[in-house]
Amino acid sequence: MTKAYLGIDIGSISTKGVVIDENRTIIARSYLWTEGNPTEASKNVVRELEAQLAEAGDDFQIVGAGTTGSARRLVGAMLGASVIKNEITAHAVGTTYLHPDVRTILEIGGQDSKIICVSDGIAVDYAMNTLCAAGTGSFLSSQAHRLGVEVEEFGDVALTSKKPANIAARCTVFAESDLVHKIQVGYAREDIIAGLCNAVASNYLNNVGKGKKIAAPVVFQGGVSKNAGVVHAFEEQLGMPVAVDPDGHLMGAFGAALLAADAGPIENAESGPFASGTFDFEAMLDFDFKTREVECNKCANHCEIICVYRDKDIIDSWGNRCDKGAVKTTA
Repeated sequence: MTKAYLGIDIGSISTKGVVIDENRTIIARSYLWTEGNPTEASKNVVRELEAQLAEAGDDFQIVGAGTTGSARRLVGAMLGASVIKNEITAHAVGTTYLHPDVRTILEIGGQDSKIICVSDGIAVDYAMNTLCAAGTGSFLSSQAHRLGVEVEEFGDVALTSKKPANIAARCTVFAESDLVHKIQVGYAREDIIAGLCNAVASNYLNNVGKGKKIAAPVVFQGGVSKNAGVVHAFEEQLGMPVAVDPDGHLMGAFGAALLAADAGPIENAESGPFASGTFDFEAMLDFDFKTREVECNKCANHCEIICVYRDKDIIDSWGNRCDKGAVKTTA
């Protein structure tokens, strides 16, 4: 039996999963749309990973799991994960493993973006976008639809532009209004697309990257990193090379898997997919649960505590900001 570790990154737009072996090499990978249902998306990712492992033919047995992303606690309960970490930690761990000398990590996903500053392999500073989704993957997808271009073609089209249009990108409303105006006055499509790519980079640097020291080497990741036009825009505006890893869109899941490997095999699990000692795919896929929100009135915080029930047992809970609101679980 060859030990393997599972990592899942559940985002608002996409859900990513990887399986790594004992040498920390990715042996299975999956990237699917979340479609507003993180639990079903996670199950679909697990199904795809199981199929890839079966096709590989090797005797891999998953002995640990980690989760990250916006639904990490919920999916972590489904998996019986030993490691549940925030996106900053997972992305930093994954990136520094593959790029030990990285100093700055740029990440743009479907609805959020982040910057992580690294020193000697350790994340020392970070920032995330707040309320505005301008410059994220969902923003680019909506503009691609408006222009009648597949978002996957955006980068290649942008690189053909000789004179990119100047698109205001302080927010999605201004950007869309400006884009419509450029279309109406006859700007070439490739110039508008290149202008959008430039706007994504400038919006990121002026908001998420504001006040941060961006030092080389720089690694760009997230789904938007696959857009060659945005990569080129970052290199032009930063005046330095920007590296894109082939698995950059999976880096959160890879980091979660690495953290699970560091934690070691899950032992003595009383229930869940790891009750038999190795990951039971069917047990995870058959996972049925209910969530309930409980308001704690034991102090002035009035925390909203999320409880996850399987049958009548609470298997996990989170949301309390002090020990008074702690909920005892059977897990």
